[in-house]
Amino acid sequence: MTAHPMDEFPIRKFRFEFDAKEPKTAVWSQSSELFSLFANAFTLHVPYFEKYLVRAMMQARSKIDDPKLKRDVDAIIGQEAHHAESFIAFNRLLKKRYPKAQALEDHAKQGFKQRLKDDDFKSLIGFTAGYETFTFLAGMLFLDRYDEWMADSDPTVKALWVWHQVEEVEHAAVAFDVYQHFFADDQPYRRKMVLAAFWHIVSETFKAYVHMCKVEGWFSNPVRAAKAMGFITSVLAKMVWITRPVMRSDYHPRRHPLATTEQNEIAVSWRRFHKEGGDVLEIDRAKMAKILAG
Repeated sequence: MTAHPMDEFPIRKFRFEFDAKEPKTAVWSQSSELFSLFANAFTLHVPYFEKYLVRAMMQARSKIDDPKLKRDVDAIIGQEAHHAESFIAFNRLLKKRYPKAQALEDHAKQGFKQRLKDDDFKSLIGFTAGYETFTFLAGMLFLDRYDEWMADSDPTVKALWVWHQVEEVEHAAVAFDVYQHFFADDQPYRRKMVLAAFWHIVSETFKAYVHMCKVEGWFSNPVRAAKAMGFITSVLAKMVWITRPVMRSDYHPRRHPLATTEQNEIAVSWRRFHKEGGDVLEIDRAKMAKILAG
């Protein structure tokens, strides 16, 4: 069996070039335009959660003595800091295309800043662990639907998303382990934070998705509108379905089936390809075939 993806995961820093791209590139997947819009809607707020996570993990790190957990905290801080930087750069492209994108991004940015002021340590760690539940699950879901959602898409944006999803799976256990380190005896609060995080993700993503669908003409007639709303509903329903193990008292991200016996082939091959010096800043169909060929 392939080594567990959450073992000794590295920090990788990439710089993706988005500034020269035309606004129409915002609809970046020809495999599924609606997936483009869903991912874009998520992207508008996620870098500000990632900044929140970095602050949360830095506070936790100062209170942790366990060397392995401290190493993992350092690694998630590094990965998420680079994610935030890259998605903020990508958001500049979205703001060229969508009139309300700036206001939506500003709202998300201010909201997480306010949370950092208001949340006590337990809330900070709990909300981070809850949120990371869904970035982890989305990481697996997006890669598992690669052929359907991303196979034919802009090579740079696809490369951004593959990298992000691979790393979300790699560091999926860290925020959970930090919560357990401090508050293992309060599982009801952990579950509460999972639900709170899910509601936040849904509310932030939904309003951005609706705006982007309007701009792209998906609400021009009832049939297209129903298809657009059906897509986001089906994705969120799938997220709920694969979240079921999270609510168990014996749950741990390392034991989620999609992170162990059913590891995604793209994720395994991408890690190997990058480790061997392969260029992963652009991934077209030919490059993905090369990555998978090993």
